[in-house]
Amino acid sequence: MSSQIDHLLDETRQFPPSEEFVAQSIASPALYERAAADREGFWADQSRELLHWHKPFTQVLDWSAPPFAKWFDDGELNVSYNCLDRHVEAGNGERIALHWEGEPGDSRAITYAELTDEVKRVANVLQGLGVGQGDRVAIYLPMIPEAIASMLAVARLGATHSVVFGGFSADSLRSRIDDAGAKVVITADGGYRKGKVSPLKPAVDQALADRGEGEQQTVEHVLVVKRGGNEVEWNDDRDLWWHDVVPTASADHEAQPFPAENPLFILYTSGTTGKPKGILHTSGGYLTQAAYSHKYVFDLHPETDVYWCTADIGWITGHSYVAYAPLANGATQVLYEGTPDAPHPGRWWEIIEKYKVSIFYTAPTAIRSFMKIGRAVPNKFDLTSLRVLGSVGEPINPEAWMWYREVIGAGKTPIVDTWWQTETGAMMVSALAGVTATKPGSAQVPLPGISIDVVDESGSEVGNGNGGLLVITEPWPSMLRGIWGDPERYKETYWEKFEDQGYYFAGDGARLDDDGDLWLLGRVDDVMNVSGHRLSTAEIESSLVAHEATAEAAVVGASDETTGQAVVAFVIIKESYLAEHDPAGLAQQLRLWVGEQIGAIARPRDVYVVGELPKTRSGKIMRRLLRDVAEGREVGDTTTLADTAVMSIISAQVK
Repeated sequence: MSSQIDHLLDETRQFPPSEEFVAQSIASPALYERAAADREGFWADQSRELLHWHKPFTQVLDWSAPPFAKWFDDGELNVSYNCLDRHVEAGNGERIALHWEGEPGDSRAITYAELTDEVKRVANVLQGLGVGQGDRVAIYLPMIPEAIASMLAVARLGATHSVVFGGFSADSLRSRIDDAGAKVVITADGGYRKGKVSPLKPAVDQALADRGEGEQQTVEHVLVVKRGGNEVEWNDDRDLWWHDVVPTASADHEAQPFPAENPLFILYTSGTTGKPKGILHTSGGYLTQAAYSHKYVFDLHPETDVYWCTADIGWITGHSYVAYAPLANGATQVLYEGTPDAPHPGRWWEIIEKYKVSIFYTAPTAIRSFMKIGRAVPNKFDLTSLRVLGSVGEPINPEAWMWYREVIGAGKTPIVDTWWQTETGAMMVSALAGVTATKPGSAQVPLPGISIDVVDESGSEVGNGNGGLLVITEPWPSMLRGIWGDPERYKETYWEKFEDQGYYFAGDGARLDDDGDLWLLGRVDDVMNVSGHRLSTAEIESSLVAHEATAEAAVVGASDETTGQAVVAFVIIKESYLAEHDPAGLAQQLRLWVGEQIGAIARPRDVYVVGELPKTRSGKIMRRLLRDVAEGREVGDTTTLADTAVMSIISAQVK
C-alpha cells in the first residue's frame, strides 16, 4: 500500500510578527544557526543557561544503547530547586508564581517564596511517610495550587509522581496505581466542575478497596486536601488531612541533588486497551527542553508576562507547561480550576481581563467551541493584554486559526501552533513567536535543536509538496526514556517500524508544503483509503469548518463496498446560523461544498448534523466511536469520554 497521503487543501496566507514584536523578541534566526552548527553543544548551552546544576555535567548525550538515551548523565540537579528556591535566592521571592482562580470565584495569589515554603512542608510530610528517591506517588487532584505543590514536593525528594486526571474512574485509577506501585496517594475530597462538586476521595477509596482481586497492596497513606467540602469516609490508619499535617510541618528542607536521569514522572496515555502504558520521563533533559521551548516559542519575558496554559495537570501539557517550564523560567501564571463555560460562557475571557494575561495557550477544540457560540461573548471583555496565542493538542484548522487571531488576538497577535506528544515531553515543532512568519493551520518548523522528517513506508524522505509519516530522526533531551516496566513494548511501539534508520515514529501523518513547512494530517489511523486515494481526515474537517455554517466537524472513514472506505462527516452548526437557517438541506450543501473545496474524491457520502461530538476530557475527538456509528456497529467503550451520554444522542440523531 502506498504511504503517500494525498494532499488536497492549499493555504498560502502568511503573517510575519510585527516590527515592534521582533524588536523586543528574545529569539532570533541565530538560534537555528547555532543549533545546526553543533546540535549537542547547543543543548548543553541551553541546559547550562536555563538550569542550575548542583554538579555540572560533562557528557551531553549517551546514545550507545539506542533507543535508550541518557542526557547530561553525569550531572546532578534538583528539579524543585530549579523551579522554586533559586528564584527566591535571586531576590524574586515576592514575584507572583500562581494567580489561582477557583471555579466558584474564590482566588489566591501565591508568591514564589510562599510556594517554596509550601513545597518544603509537603516534602517534609511525604518524607515522614517514608517517601524517598525511587518511590512513586500517585496524584489525583483538581486544578488547585496543592496539585502543583504536590508534584514539586515529590520531585524535590527524588521520588516519581504519577498524576491521574481527576475525571478518571476508580478502575482507571487502580490500574495506574498498581502499575506504578505507588506508596502514597495525594487527593482531595472533591473539586468544582460545572457548578457542582465532583467527588474525588470516594474514587480513591473504591480504587484501593477490593476490586475483585483483593485490596490494593502498595499504598500506605492517602493525603487529602479539603476543597469540595463534600462528605467523605475516613480510614484513621491510612488517611491524613492536608490541613492537619502540612501547615504544622517544618518549612525547612534543603533540596538534595539527584542524577539527571533520575525518574521524574510516569504519565499514562489514555485510549489504549489492556494494560496502561506508563510513559517515563527523567529530570535533566526533560526540564531543559521544557524550559527552553517555553521561553523561546512564547517569547517569554518573566518580569512582565502573565502566562496562562488552560491544560489540566492530568495531561502532559499540564506537566510541561503548567507545573514545570513556567516555574523553571520564573514566570507568573494563571491556574484555573473549572471548565471554560462555568458559570458562564465568557469565563476564560473574564479571567484574561482580570489578570491581564499576555500569553495564552489552549486547545483547538476549545477555540472551535467558542467559534460555535460566536464572537459576541469574547467581544464583551478587554483582551488587549494578549500578545502571544498558542495552540496544542491536535491540528488546528485554518478557519479556527484565523478566528483565534482575529477575534481573540485582535488581528495582530502571533499564533504558535505546537506539535508534540506525551512521549516527546516537550514541544518539537512550532513557530517561534518573534521569528516565524506564521501560516494558518501549519505547525511550521522543528524547533532549533530538533530533527524531524516526513518519510514513506520504507523510511525514504518524501520531499517538499508531499505527505507521509512523521518521524524524529535524532534523539532529543525531553524524549521518553521508556514505558514503565516494559522496555520491549517501548521498542516495539515507537522504534520498530524504522529500526534500520533509527527513527522514532510518532504515529502521525504529515506533509511538507512547497516551502518545507510541516502540516499535521492527524493520526495515521485517521487516514482513509477512498478509491485508492489516501485522504487525511484533518483536511476534510478543515474544509467543512471553512463553511460559514460549521462550528466543528469530525470525519471518519466507514467501510464501503464500492470505494473501500467512504467519507462520513459529523458536523456541529453555529448557533447564530441555526437561528436563521433551516438545517434541512444543509447536509447536502456541505457535501457539495467539500467537493468544491477539495474535489469530488473527498465529498462525504453522509453528513450528519449533531449537537455535540464525543471528546475525551482533554478535548480529543474519539473518532473510533464515530466510526462505530457510521458503520452501524454497537458503540465501543465510552469510559474515557467527558460526557458518556453523547454517543447515545449521536446514535439517535444518525438513525
